[in-house]
Amino acid sequence: MTPSTAERPQMPIEDFEELAAAAPEHVRLEFVDGRVRTKDPLSVEDFEELEHRAPETVRLEYVNGKLEVKAMPDGKHRAIYLWLVRQFLLHRPDLDLAPESGVKAEAYRKGRARTDAALAPVDHFIDDGEWSETDGILMALEITSRDSDTNQRDLIDKPLGYAAADIPVYLLIDRDNCTVVVYSEPKDGRYRQSPSCPWGATVELPPPVSITLDTEPLKKYAF
Repeated sequence: MTPSTAERPQMPIEDFEELAAAAPEHVRLEFVDGRVRTKDPLSVEDFEELEHRAPETVRLEYVNGKLEVKAMPDGKHRAIYLWLVRQFLLHRPDLDLAPESGVKAEAYRKGRARTDAALAPVDHFIDDGEWSETDGILMALEITSRDSDTNQRDLIDKPLGYAAADIPVYLLIDRDNCTVVVYSEPKDGRYRQSPSCPWGATVELPPPVSITLDTEPLKKYAF
């Protein structure tokens, strides 16, 4: 993680003040060392109410029992996502790579993770609300962001949450290390496979995704 990433707060103080003002009366928030915290334990129901009231500039998640703030995507983040969309349109036109999909993750669906994208059959999400069940989702996608929590969130908490929810594949595009990590074979709340490949390698996404990615174009999106 670069120094600029480590020093970056989760959100501007102005956004925190707006979020705190909009929070339900019994949800007490604090802003310490640039990070948002709850003063009391937060239930998933309280999280959903807080997220519903949050300003449009703030994207919230509830991962591993913690309130998390997901960074807004920058230009290279969006470019990587669009590159992946083109790959799936070419190789798997029967699937949608739906952006910023909220999913009910973790054991017993007690987590609320906002994926950078979720892969599923075309129109799979058509009747869903803000948070979708993971049944039928073939792959979760995360692209690391330049924020202080990206390593903990995307490399530690998200693999556990997605595996516990039995999402078959978790694809992580790690911009700090210029690697592609493919998590697969979830069992007992863990992914049994997680090979890491440098950008430029040929990467096999296992069933049920079943495509091959030539990741050479990712090199132009390095920090």
